[in-house]
Amino acid sequence: QVKLMESGGGSVQAGGSLSLSCAASGVIASSFCMGWFRQAPGKEREWVAAAQIGGDSTYYADRVKGRFIISSDSAKKTIDLQMNSLKVEDTAMYFCAADRECTVIAGHWAIATAASHWGLGTQVTVSS
Repeated sequence: QVKLMESGGGSVQAGGSLSLSCAASGVIASSFCMGWFRQAPGKEREWVAAAQIGGDSTYYADRVKGRFIISSDSAKKTIDLQMNSLKVEDTAMYFCAADRECTVIAGHWAIATAASHWGLGTQVTVSS
């Protein structure tokens, strides 16, 4: 059974930095996709970034390009998200997700919700 566990999160002032980590366990496949989504109160879930495990490809949503960096360790099946120049609008619950492929269409990860796996989330709060 696949399980994802996030770590990190917390509170930071605008302009500051924060890092998140996610570890996948119970994954048999050597090649798959892991990434991050976020959801703020009153807003829909939003994709943030993704990385191909078993490859070197990374993908970013336009709103975080140039500020966030996603990295991966294929052997350990982990990903990290380094968040820099944080803005108040980055405040959200951040969720780790995994799917079979990094299918990025029109600047978005077309994750197969029914077949995907999700962590419980970690809160990121950015204050002005």
